[in-house]
Amino acid sequence: MAAKIHTDKDADLKQLKGKTVAVIGFGSQGHAHALNLKDSGVKVVIGLYRGSKSRDVAKKKGFKVVDTAEAVKLADVIFVAVPDTKIAAVYRKDILPNLKKGKTLLFSHGFAIHFKTVKPPKDIDVIMVAPKGPGHIVRRQFTEGKGVPTLIAVYQNPSKLAKKTALAWAKGIGGTRAGVIETTFKEETETDLFGEQTVLCGGASALVQAGYETLVEAGYQPEMAYFECLHELKLIVDLMNEAGIAGMRFSISDTAKWGDVAVGPKIIDASVKKRMKAALKDIQTGKFARQWISEDKNGRKKYNALLKKGEKHGIEKTGARLRGLMPWIGKRNLKGAQASYA
Repeated sequence: MAAKIHTDKDADLKQLKGKTVAVIGFGSQGHAHALNLKDSGVKVVIGLYRGSKSRDVAKKKGFKVVDTAEAVKLADVIFVAVPDTKIAAVYRKDILPNLKKGKTLLFSHGFAIHFKTVKPPKDIDVIMVAPKGPGHIVRRQFTEGKGVPTLIAVYQNPSKLAKKTALAWAKGIGGTRAGVIETTFKEETETDLFGEQTVLCGGASALVQAGYETLVEAGYQPEMAYFECLHELKLIVDLMNEAGIAGMRFSISDTAKWGDVAVGPKIIDASVKKRMKAALKDIQTGKFARQWISEDKNGRKKYNALLKKGEKHGIEKTGARLRGLMPWIGKRNLKGAQASYA
C-alpha cells in the first residue's frame, strides 16, 4: 500500500508557537533546521559544548548560543543533531539530567533510539523528522520557497500531540512543501543503514573500484578505466534520479541498454543479493551497530586503516589528475571535509 503523503495543509506551525526549541549541534542538519525554523518564526536556541568552534558561527547567524545543558533546560523541543556515536555521551551528560515531563526529544535519524544507546524517560515525547537530503540542500530549497521530502516517526507519545509536533517541525523546515511520509524509527534506521552499506556508499564504491581494477589489470590505460567506471557514473545516476531506471534506459543507446539488461544481472547476481540479505540481517539484529559502537570506543583503528587504504587506491591518483582538467567539477578538500557537529 502506498504511503500517505502529508503536505502543508496537514501541518500547523501553531504547535510550536510560544515554545522554545533547542538545536544541539550546529553541523549539516543542525544549522539547516535551526535557520529554517528561525525563518518560519520559531524561537530557536543553539546548544553547544564550551569551546566549540561552531559557537561564533551560530552567533553570527543571529542565534542565542548556550551550553548544551542550559539549552535543554530552556527548550520544550530538543533536536539532538550530533553524530550517532556521540549522542549517547551527550545524552547522559547534558540532556537526561535536564529533561522534564512534557518535553519532546527529536532526532533526524533513528540509530540512537532504535539501538537503545539512548533510553528516554516514558513521560516525554520522542519523534523523528528526517529530511531526505543533506543540510545544505534542506537550507537552499527552503530559501528558494521549496522543500526536501521528509520522513516523520513517533516513538513515544504521552502527550498525544507528538505527530502534530513532528508535522509542525517538518513544516517549519520546509518538508511539507515537498511531502512528508510517516515511518517508524525501526524502518528508517534499518533501511537507511542498508542503503548506505550495500548500494549508495559501500556497494557503489566497491563496484567502481572493482571495475577500474579489472580494466587496468587487463592492460587498459587508467584514464580510460576512470572515465568508464567512475566519471560517467554521475550521468547515469542523474538520469535515474530524474526519471527512474526505465527513464535512464530511455536516454541511453540501444547497445548500452542491451548490455544493461543482458549483462548487468550476471554481475549483480543472486549471490550478491544473498550477501545483501546477510548485511540486512546484521543490521536488524543490531550486530552492525554493536560493532560500529565498539570500533568507535576503541579508537577507530580499523575504520581509519580502511579509509587510508581507500585513499591510496590507484583510482584516486588518476581521478585527481583528470578532475584537474574539468573546471566545471567543484573541488573538495578531503582534509577539511568533516562536518562540524557541535
